[in-house]
Amino acid sequence: MNTYEIIKELVKQRFMTVAQLERTLDLSNGSISKWAKSKPNSEPLEKVADYLNVSTDYLLGRTDNPAIAKETVTTADGRIVDLSNLRERVVLFDGKPLSDDDVDKIAQIIKLSLGVSDIESK
Repeated sequence: MNTYEIIKELVKQRFMTVAQLERTLDLSNGSISKWAKSKPNSEPLEKVADYLNVSTDYLLGRTDNPAIAKETVTTADGRIVDLSNLRERVVLFDGKPLSDDDVDKIAQIIKLSLGVSDIESK
């Protein structure tokens, strides 16, 4: 399936039409249907993915998993921050190895500092 077909199926599951989605997201009329033949620009694609709560990779057909990576967070100002490789990047603190729990706490601190409000409590 191409991007347009994937979006069409997702909006159908939400009892919407592609035209309604375009209006809701302030996209020009017919812009999403053009994605049946061409690749979308990143900004409108991200708007659609955020609204439908799926990853852009899913909309582009790069993965069959619609879920957004749990380790990816969107900041209050709209930036996307990938924390997925935090365990590989942060291994020592004050010369001592960090436990998985320590790394999880660091991830929560980063999320707080970025203004992300949907932090999961552990």
